[in-house]
Amino acid sequence: MATTLNGICPYFTMFPLSFPLGVLKHHAVEGDTVLDPFVGRGTTLYAGRLVGLPAYGIDSNPVAVAISEAKLANTSPSQVVAAAKRLLAQIKTPSEVPIGDFWRLAFHADVLNALCRLREGLIANCESQTRKALRAIILGALHGPRAKQQPSYFSNQCPRTYAPKPRYAVKFWTENNSIPPLVDCLNIIERRAHRYFGDEQTNGQGLVVAGDSQTINSFKHVNRKVAWIITSPPYYGMRTYLPDQWLRRWFLGGPSKVNYANEGQLSHASEREFSKGLSAVWSNCAKVAASGCRLLIRFGAINDRKIDSLRLLKESLAETSWKIQTWRRAGSAAKGRRQADHFVPAGKAIEEYDVWAKLDVGNLSRKDRTR
Repeated sequence: MATTLNGICPYFTMFPLSFPLGVLKHHAVEGDTVLDPFVGRGTTLYAGRLVGLPAYGIDSNPVAVAISEAKLANTSPSQVVAAAKRLLAQIKTPSEVPIGDFWRLAFHADVLNALCRLREGLIANCESQTRKALRAIILGALHGPRAKQQPSYFSNQCPRTYAPKPRYAVKFWTENNSIPPLVDCLNIIERRAHRYFGDEQTNGQGLVVAGDSQTINSFKHVNRKVAWIITSPPYYGMRTYLPDQWLRRWFLGGPSKVNYANEGQLSHASEREFSKGLSAVWSNCAKVAASGCRLLIRFGAINDRKIDSLRLLKESLAETSWKIQTWRRAGSAAKGRRQADHFVPAGKAIEEYDVWAKLDVGNLSRKDRTR
């Protein structure tokens, strides 16, 4: 079973595919529907795709939405490349090209020009599955390390999972005399299209919603009762999802400067506020859940202080219609690399947990039962 599509765009807050895939392969049945209210890079949605189940995702981060939509896209490499060529042919001169030291050193002028033309076309129209796939391919190649041989990224030397802040990047490039490479954008897009969609034999079904799961309005497009909710909320103390993805956010239509706002994100002002926000999400999930729905949560904390993440998660579930069945540490017992390993040095990850809960229909209000 090919699973390369799951890597279309690196996103450092992902959990391993083996986590949702193992659950769905062994426990889900035909006709089940899957939901992830913190969809991130769409790993749960892709697991649903691999086992033939429709999947819904919700996220307030536009970068997460764009990446996740590609996990459900049904297209081919030739269609993706053709779409890129059409956009470049239609838009000869971009209406806006960002300026400044960062942009001058981050991308070769010709590469930045091409990216701005593709950006403009995709902002104007990204409704088709092929364009959604193209958009995610570009996001995944937007920044990353320079290759010694065949280039895989458009940028000067960069991390691939998050965008460097401009001041730091300019200082690094200047001190190292690092010049942005002139790369063939279409060639990178074509190679990545073949890598991620060339061997994909499954069909994606479902929908990704741009919205805040703390509000019930974000669930209005979930038009099936869901049997499985598999998710990983932002770890407590992790406040930089949007700023760390600012360059990809720019490509989606955002500002050309880092925006440190966190609209639609869970509040980290205190453990109580964070728990309250999570609780609202679990209550909203219950309103679209089928009888006997299972909720699986992977959760931890990213903070210098001693945070009891398991207690925090239990508190968020306490006043909802979900009853905890069991829990375990997401260590060696869980297949795949632990999610916390992506945030801190190896061997120093803060403990994280997998919690299983089941919908307690008896605690649902009449309105929730008949939704």
